[in-house]
Amino acid sequence: MKSITVPHNLLAYIREGSTFLVAGHKEPDGDCVGSQLALCSVLTRLGKRAIPCSAGPFKRPEIAPYAERFTADPHIEKDTQVIIMDCSSLERTGELEQTLRGLPLAIIDHHASGNTAGHIAFLEPTAPSVTALTLLLIEALGLEPTREEAELLFFGLCTDTGFFRHIDYGGEVTFDIASRLIRFGASPKRTFQKINGGKSLESRILLGLILSRTEAYFNGKLLVSYENLEDTERFGLQGRDSDMLYQLLLSVAGVEAVAVIRQESPTSCTVGLRSIDTVDVSAIAVQFGGGGHKQASGFTATGTIGPLKEKLIRAFAELL
Repeated sequence: MKSITVPHNLLAYIREGSTFLVAGHKEPDGDCVGSQLALCSVLTRLGKRAIPCSAGPFKRPEIAPYAERFTADPHIEKDTQVIIMDCSSLERTGELEQTLRGLPLAIIDHHASGNTAGHIAFLEPTAPSVTALTLLLIEALGLEPTREEAELLFFGLCTDTGFFRHIDYGGEVTFDIASRLIRFGASPKRTFQKINGGKSLESRILLGLILSRTEAYFNGKLLVSYENLEDTERFGLQGRDSDMLYQLLLSVAGVEAVAVIRQESPTSCTVGLRSIDTVDVSAIAVQFGGGGHKQASGFTATGTIGPLKEKLIRAFAELL
């Protein structure tokens, strides 16, 4: 990762503001939640008013305990400014978009996709997580993170790097950031348990069901599975363990990419995409109105599992 400099206009934007709505993308993950809450804490220490906002839902078990700290219906006051984390466009904030549109906006993100035109942007695709960028921002403001802030930032760093499984050559800066956060009070042991422990028996049963439905395409390079509406009604959102599911599917010999379709309602699906190395799944996600990383992306689409699965396979055919 190259040396990263925090934009001066972002520092001025924060120093001159008084009230901030700190928003993230819909269906947040640990990096989104951790960076939002840590930044809100820092803004409060600077004497600002900071409100963490999210359209949710908080599906992932590791972030569910944080849901009560967010609002989906923020009150707009005079001189309210917006900072969105872990996404590069208002559209990715879901139902918050209409509330936030037209307000002064700054973006902090590490995804390559998105539209930042006309806004203050701290956009760095080489960064391992937005929580890593948030640490750099805290330090550029002349502060050190508190223990709680360090734990939130380390949590986000670990979730976005798969607890460092996705770090490759040139990733030494990631471990430098991790070391600093540990020095400020983050605990790798507690963070690992938060991310990987405390799973329900139902989550293991659901894993088995989804694995049993997996089908291989392009000589095993692509694996596709699904979670139907009956599964959602039976197991609920808390029964999901997406990280373990992707780990298991990507461990299959010869696989290069994985797609998991979830029927969220009778008329809409969410799709999670993962890859090991060369396949850029963000390029697939963008075709369907989503986005993300080269090796971890997703999108929401209108429709049902069968037709959407056919479209996905055609899209992957160009790559595989």
